Amino acid sequence: MSPVMEHPETRPAGIDSRFGLELHGIHASMPVHWNLSPAQLYTQAVTRGEGWLTDVGAFAANTAPHTGRSPSDRFVVRDPTTEETIDWGAVNVPMAPESYARLKEDVTSHLAERELFVKDARAGEDPSVGINVRVVTTSAWHALFAHNMFLRPPASELPGLSPQFSVLHAPEMQADPDRHGTRSSAFIVLNLSDRTALIGGTRYAGEIKKSIFGVLNYQLPDNGILPMHCSANVGTGGDTALFFGLSGTGKTTLSADPQRGLIGDDEHGWGADGVFNFEGGCYAKVIRLSPEGEPEIYRASQMFGTILENVVLDTHTHRVHFDDASITENTRASYPIHYIPNAVVPGRGSHPANVVFLSCDAFGVLPPISRLSPEQAMYHFLSGYTAKVAGTERGVTEPQAVFSACFGAPFLPRHPGVYARMLGEKLREHGAKVWLINTGWVGGRAGETDRIRLEHTRSMVDAALGGALDTAETEPDPYFGVRVPVAVPGVPPELLAPKNTWSDLERYEASAIQLTEMFRNNFRAYEDGVDAAIVAAAPGPR
Repeated sequence: MSPVMEHPETRPAGIDSRFGLELHGIHASMPVHWNLSPAQLYTQAVTRGEGWLTDVGAFAANTAPHTGRSPSDRFVVRDPTTEETIDWGAVNVPMAPESYARLKEDVTSHLAERELFVKDARAGEDPSVGINVRVVTTSAWHALFAHNMFLRPPASELPGLSPQFSVLHAPEMQADPDRHGTRSSAFIVLNLSDRTALIGGTRYAGEIKKSIFGVLNYQLPDNGILPMHCSANVGTGGDTALFFGLSGTGKTTLSADPQRGLIGDDEHGWGADGVFNFEGGCYAKVIRLSPEGEPEIYRASQMFGTILENVVLDTHTHRVHFDDASITENTRASYPIHYIPNAVVPGRGSHPANVVFLSCDAFGVLPPISRLSPEQAMYHFLSGYTAKVAGTERGVTEPQAVFSACFGAPFLPRHPGVYARMLGEKLREHGAKVWLINTGWVGGRAGETDRIRLEHTRSMVDAALGGALDTAETEPDPYFGVRVPVAVPGVPPELLAPKNTWSDLERYEASAIQLTEMFRNNFRAYEDGVDAAIVAAAPGPR
C-alpha cells in the first residue's frame, strides 16, 4: 500500500520568530505567514492570483504602472539624528516626523487588516557590520523577492534573529499627500532613527532592496567601510574587480563572466579585509535576454524560484518573450546568487586590482575603453556620467544624459564627497587600476547608430582585467584627456577612437564640446571641496 502523504495544511506554515509584529506596532487580525519556503510562497502567490508561472517554472509578476523606481516619491525623515548627517536636497527629500508618524500609523493599520508574509534575513556579508532585515508584506511574491535578494540565514537562526531594520511593505495602499506629506499616492520613506522603511503605492520590488541599500550607505562610512553601487567578480588568481554603473550600463551582464567568480551584481562594501556583498541574490535586466549573449543570466531566468518582473508571456504557453518591451524596457529577473554557476559563496573578495567605471554615453563621443589617472578617476567618480536607459525610471522613454555622483546618487544619504574621499584613499592604498568603459554609442548619438556590441565590450574588459593593456600603447583622447589603447585583442581598431567612427567630423566635435561643457557645469558643485589636480582633470578640448 502506498504511504499516505500528510496534507500540506497540517504542516507548520513556516518558521516563527520570537520577535512578533507588535515590535512594529502591527496587531494582526488576519493570518501571518512567517518565513515560508520558496515553494510555499510560490503556492501562495499563484493561489492568490499575484502572478503566473512561466512554461519553465519561474514566477512572473506585473508591477504596472510602476515598472521602475519612483525617485521623486522617496523621502528621509528629518530629525535630530539625521539633521546634520544627511545630504538634504532633490535626492534626500526631507519628511517631517509628524508626517511620518501619521503615515506609519496608517500603514500598520492597513497591514493589520490583511494576510501578511514575513521574511527575516540579513544584509551585508561581513558579520561585523551586516544587519538583520525584516520585510513585512501583503504579497507572497514580494516575500519571495526578499528571500532571493537578501542573505539567507540558516533556518535554525531565524527564530532568534532580532530585526535591526524593517521594511513595512503595503503595495496596495495609496498615500494621501495632504495627510502624509508625500508627493503622490506612492511612497518610499526611510526613518533611520525608527530603523524602519515604509513602502506603498507601488508594486515594483526594487524599492525593497534599494531601501536597505540606502540604510547601509548611511551606516557603513562610520565604520570605515565604503558602500558601493557596483558589481564584483574575482579571477582564478584571486584578483578582484569592481564594476560601477547605474542600471542599464552593464554591471550585471559584465560581472557574470564564466571565467571569473561572481561575488555580487549590485551592492558591495570595501573594508579593511577587502570587498563583501550586501546581498544574496541578483536583480538582472532581462530585456532582449538571450542564451548566446548572456548564458548565465538566461539559465537563471529558467529556474524555479526566479521572479520575472514585467516580462511578456505567450497567452497560451506562458513562454517568455524577452524581446517584447511593450510593458517596459526595465524587465527584471530576481534570483538567488547561487543560480549563477560560478557564484562565490559567501560573497567576499580581496582588495580590488581593477576598478571599472561603466558609462552608457548617449552622445557617442566617450571612448569605448580608457585608463584613468588617479585624478581622472576621482573626477569621473564624482561626475558619474551615464545615461538613463529607457524604462529604468518612470517617465524615461529614451536615453537621457545624466550625472549621478559616485555612480549611485539616488542611493546616497550622505554628501557624495564622503564616498569619493573614501574611494580615493582605498585606490591609493591598494594601487588599483581604474578603467572607464563606454557601453553606449560611438559614431553618432543614441538613436542614430547602434550601441557598442556586447562582444566587443567583453573583449575590452577581458583585456583590462587580464593585464593585456597594462603596458599597451595609448593615445590621449582629444576631448577627455584619458589614455585610449591603440589596440585591444578582439576589437576593431577604428572603434577605439570615437573620432574615427563619425562620418561627420563637425557634428562629432560639436557633440564632444557639448558633453565636456556638461561635465564642467556639473562639477562646479564639487570644485571647492576637492584638490586642484582633480579639478584640472576635467574634460575639454586639448
